[in-house]
Amino acid sequence: MHDVKWVLEHLDEANARLKKRGPALGFESLSALADERRRAVQRHNELRAEQNRLSKEFGAAQKTLPAEAQAELRERLKAMSNEVKELDQRQKELDQALDDAALLIPNMPQAETPEGTSEADNVEVRRWGTPKEHAFAALEHDELGQRRGILDFDAAARLSGNGFALYRGAGARLERALQSFFLDSHTEKHGYEEVLTPFIVRRECMIGTNQLPKFEDDAYRIHPDDLFLIPTAEVSITNIFRGMMLDASDLPKRLCGFSPCFRREAGSHGREVRGLTRVHQFQKVELVHLTTPEDSARVHQELVSHAEAMLQALGLAYRVMDLCAADLGFGASRCYDLEVWLPVQKRWREISSCSNFLDFQARRADIRYRPEPGAKPRFVHTLNGSGLAIGRTVMAILEVYQTADEKIVVPEVLRRYMGCEII
Repeated sequence: MHDVKWVLEHLDEANARLKKRGPALGFESLSALADERRRAVQRHNELRAEQNRLSKEFGAAQKTLPAEAQAELRERLKAMSNEVKELDQRQKELDQALDDAALLIPNMPQAETPEGTSEADNVEVRRWGTPKEHAFAALEHDELGQRRGILDFDAAARLSGNGFALYRGAGARLERALQSFFLDSHTEKHGYEEVLTPFIVRRECMIGTNQLPKFEDDAYRIHPDDLFLIPTAEVSITNIFRGMMLDASDLPKRLCGFSPCFRREAGSHGREVRGLTRVHQFQKVELVHLTTPEDSARVHQELVSHAEAMLQALGLAYRVMDLCAADLGFGASRCYDLEVWLPVQKRWREISSCSNFLDFQARRADIRYRPEPGAKPRFVHTLNGSGLAIGRTVMAILEVYQTADEKIVVPEVLRRYMGCEII
């Protein structure tokens, strides 16, 4: 959520920054509500002052005033009292309307975020590795996985409908191996604290990490309890600190966690929804940072490097894309996507998004810190990224490491988890 006070005091600058996402966006609705609230407060204050003045006059002159004048003054005071009550209620309604409006406005891009109108304007920062090219007629990951008996989309459809995946045998072990490898790497090499959070959260947690109210239709909701299946562990990990006041000595915080992720969206058509490309449930290891405003830009680069390290260890070629303003996620102020090379599809596919939210999420979740004892509290900056999305990593391994005889070479770093070199 935005610092509404700052936005209203710097409305032209705030609108200019937000409109980099799209010309239809702006803070006009917020400004109009704030103006109406300001008028209501002004009228309320004027009315209370007049009410107090008349009450004193009435009290002082009550014995000398004629009965008719007293009755008239009582009626005026009663009308004023009723209007004051109405204005009190209206202020509460406008406060709620301001909060509701602010929750629906996306974050402002950072000054360094590239400008653009679509993903075609994203800027390539760097590449790593040589994109694989097969000298044989390679198979797409879903066909290869089904031929090897490690993926079973028909069984998944019988269980849950379209848009789900079922792993069998070595396929299930490969998912588990990647989970363990990612978590071990991030905790042992990069100093993350591993957490295992609930996969079901309260509404206020989804609001805190900006999934609600904007994207409620994409969420899986448990209606009787108003609880939600998490779309990413970002939600539950970040909200560990919801409503908390931290000390500067508590920062930075660096946590990672594995979870299934549940999303209703199913992409478009063809390859966009084929196999593991875009499903309603997938597994992921999430990286979450809480830090000070002064350190968030540096921490963002560290976060990206930690996700990159996983792709490098697996020997998967990738590129880093600096997303333009129009392609940013709702809460991100700047975001780098890691895109892995898929040699059969002959395209780059996003496998991790590493976002800096600045204080956007912290304001929604009320996560603050005190820079020093007695100092005024400040909101932390939150950052997160996939380290990595496991299903898409499986997809990349199947496309890159397949052989001409339809087997899959297990990347060396996974062999101690898999107990084999070939699937």
